[in-house]
Amino acid sequence: MGSLESPKRIALITGAAQGIGRSIAFRLAEDGLNVAVNDLPSKLAELEAVVEEIKSSTGGQAIAVTGDVSREGDVKAMVTSVVGKLGGLDVMVANAGITEFRSLVDLSVEEWDRNMAINGRGVMLCYKHAAKQMIEQGRGGRIIGACSQAGKQGIPSLPAYAASKFAVRGLTQCAALELAPHKITVNAYAPGAIISTNIGEQLDQERARLNMPMNIPMAQPEVIASLVSYIAKLESYFITGQTISANGGTHCD
Repeated sequence: MGSLESPKRIALITGAAQGIGRSIAFRLAEDGLNVAVNDLPSKLAELEAVVEEIKSSTGGQAIAVTGDVSREGDVKAMVTSVVGKLGGLDVMVANAGITEFRSLVDLSVEEWDRNMAINGRGVMLCYKHAAKQMIEQGRGGRIIGACSQAGKQGIPSLPAYAASKFAVRGLTQCAALELAPHKITVNAYAPGAIISTNIGEQLDQERARLNMPMNIPMAQPEVIASLVSYIAKLESYFITGQTISANGGTHCD
């Protein structure tokens, strides 16, 4: 008789060379998923180190796939590579993003476009090509995107970042409604200040200049990884279209 065990589910996490993405990759591997970790080609060495650590600590499969999420060709190739090497795609975590503190009056068009390209278009492309693959597979799936507290509440000197993250919320709601018939849920996580991330480090530097409180609650990336762990599970099928806050109570929906 053949094995009755279900095949391992497969996750792809973008922006996974460091910070929240790296933490999510480790958590999903610990949950028993095979994982593909993505970041820019310039971060291949960091990605390969993540892969080796995941393999040695969990015994699961892990691969690195480089690519720029703002480029559709890269995202398509990334998904194709993961499917070819790991056998499919069940969980897409569109985590890659950037942040730049810049007041509106000092904001350049180039900075605005860069935020929209990576934080907005990058998430859209990951949603799109993950959805196409999951629909083709016919076994449902979980699509999860990176929003932010700044995607629910404006923050001084983050106009481009906040606008791009508000866009992720709208995109997530639309995608959830469209993909529900295929048993694909679409959700996003909205972190507050997270230690060991680019925005966390920049926030520390900007607090005094922006006259922000010095006692803003901060948490480790593992807090977000645990949230993603749950909404990636099969049992979370009744949660979709949501952007879930994790911010220590600094903003309440």
